[in-house]
Amino acid sequence: MPNRLAKTSSPYLLQHQNNPVDWYPWCQEALEKARAQDRPIFLSIGYSACHWCHVMEHESFENEQIAAILNQSFVSIKVDREERPDLDQIYMHTVQMLTGSGGWPMSVFLTPDCKPFFGGTYWPPENRWGRPGFAHVLSAVIDAWKSKRSQIEEQSEQITSQLVQACRGPESVESDLDQTWIEKADRWLKRHFDATFGGFGGAPKFPHTMDLGLMLDLHCSHPQAERANVVRTSLDKMAAGGIYDHLGGGFARYSVDERWLVPHFEKMLYDNALLASLYADAYRTFGDASYLHVVRETLGYLTRDMTDTRGGIYSAEDADSEGEEGKFYVWSASEISNVLGVDRAAPFCEAYDITEVGNFEGQNVLNLPKSLEQFARLRNLDLPALQLQFAADRVRLFEHRKLRIRPGLDDKVLASWNALAIIAYAKGYRASGDVGMLSSAQAIAEFFYHNMRRSNGRLWHSWRGGQTNHDAYLDDYSYLIEALVELYQADWQTKWIAWALELAACLVEHFQDTPGGFMFTADDAEQLIARNKDVADHSVPSGNAMAASGFLGLAMLTNRNDLYQIAENALRSAAILMQDSPQAAGQSLRVLNRLLNKPTTLILVGEHPNDEWTRAIELCHRSYWPHALVAARLESERSPDAQSDPLNQLFHMRLPIQNQVTLYVCRDQTCEPPCVGLNTIQQRLQSL
Repeated sequence: MPNRLAKTSSPYLLQHQNNPVDWYPWCQEALEKARAQDRPIFLSIGYSACHWCHVMEHESFENEQIAAILNQSFVSIKVDREERPDLDQIYMHTVQMLTGSGGWPMSVFLTPDCKPFFGGTYWPPENRWGRPGFAHVLSAVIDAWKSKRSQIEEQSEQITSQLVQACRGPESVESDLDQTWIEKADRWLKRHFDATFGGFGGAPKFPHTMDLGLMLDLHCSHPQAERANVVRTSLDKMAAGGIYDHLGGGFARYSVDERWLVPHFEKMLYDNALLASLYADAYRTFGDASYLHVVRETLGYLTRDMTDTRGGIYSAEDADSEGEEGKFYVWSASEISNVLGVDRAAPFCEAYDITEVGNFEGQNVLNLPKSLEQFARLRNLDLPALQLQFAADRVRLFEHRKLRIRPGLDDKVLASWNALAIIAYAKGYRASGDVGMLSSAQAIAEFFYHNMRRSNGRLWHSWRGGQTNHDAYLDDYSYLIEALVELYQADWQTKWIAWALELAACLVEHFQDTPGGFMFTADDAEQLIARNKDVADHSVPSGNAMAASGFLGLAMLTNRNDLYQIAENALRSAAILMQDSPQAAGQSLRVLNRLLNKPTTLILVGEHPNDEWTRAIELCHRSYWPHALVAARLESERSPDAQSDPLNQLFHMRLPIQNQVTLYVCRDQTCEPPCVGLNTIQQRLQSL
């Protein structure tokens, strides 16, 4: 008999609908039951693509004896961390305070008024690997609840008090924003860079997209071989490693080793969007065609396998299929020989590290220990011919892989992660000129507007199968503002800026914190035991940092000083973090670098569409300037209603000269003499 989770829309919660545990979603009914029966709450938080969440479900939540204990003595609540990041953030703070670390599945015990008193992550069903068994943990909590109630309540009050303080975040500073914070981060990242395998630190190894983005920005501002090496080595090694899907495109969440060889096989939308954006920016900086290849394949994966027919992009694919981690992705040498034939399989297996012994639990994860250029040179093979042969081989293996049972799909659409996808597709278009990428970015934005925007302009956080859920959070608004600014720079439609300004007004009204920056939840959201203000990057960029970037972009395009001040205040809220923990502040430091280096607006105008205009647009698209925004308009498309045009002031009196395409380069509300004609524009853009 299904439990209450059967009535939810979250794929993660639905995975647990047939557990014998009497699960509730987070709701007033569950909280009222805990208060009425004076029971402790067992809160379990995870997500659909989480391997160890599946393990704990199979071991404990499907266990009739353990379920009976939970049902008799607790009110059990299951939460999808991706749908309720507000709850996840608060109780993750708790687990980190109690244990010194965190992760998922997250398991927290609460008093009936939701105050935490004990917690951890994964517990096996019985004592194992130095971990207490879950049944033992439950027994100890039940005993303490009965015999040490006053101590539990005292402890929960202390934890909650510390939690409220921790959720406030660091204090804002009133002193000047400091260039030395960027310099400190630059030194820290260089010092912790893995010169052999790329990335930062050891196993497990995550992409650190925001940190690599910061290094790329610094290199663009002040070219330096060491910075370029940090970025390029990391991008090259990730794209060659097993963390990258060499057949279907896209990246797994992280590598369990320092070499990027064995991935944790789940594929998350946010990782792939962030990495596609980074590779697109790197291509526009270095001109390396291999980076554009990664962009095309990664975005191709999202389009092919993760896009809803109505335009939104799904959240994740699981690490597991048929109950085994990575089964969909790994290969035996004999299977590759059967698909390709012995003669073609031999060089492919040698190049892609496929052996009889295997590199992962007796199977093989495809990776390139040597680049194809190195492989061809060592074997005295013709590189173009080898590339064509391997491309055909990969297609055959991909088609064969399609016959396997796919990993589980989390088909909910999250606002914040889809905003990251808009940025990725828009940047991919600017790097490649592929109009399909632009169409995808526009389709996601239109999906947002028609499916996840309310009549009052507020946003929903999640959507699945036509059903919307949960009020939007800071990340949803701030990421989408940034995405709309990026999309405007790809297609020059002012409606995106008008919408971004509407969202900015919502943020200011409902999320802004008085000292500066933004709270994670709105002022009229559900009142939890704490209201969180998070300024640090995690697996996704800080919402405050993205708000600072979006408001700075809008200020540059609209000449509104109030928006500029909001951006600066948001950065001040992260000042202590930028100063003391640069490894957690990559996105804030990227925005600070823009702000301190005189943000530049490039204003391109022309009379009518022609070859010169098209070429000028391509020049603006193909180069990466971290400090510059590009605005463009044809006189033939200027709106007659100037009052409704959010960019009217930007283009006012900036007209094409002598009927030629003209570029205005403006900093600090001051413009240089206009660049007239394509050749002059090209020379000026190169000097940037």
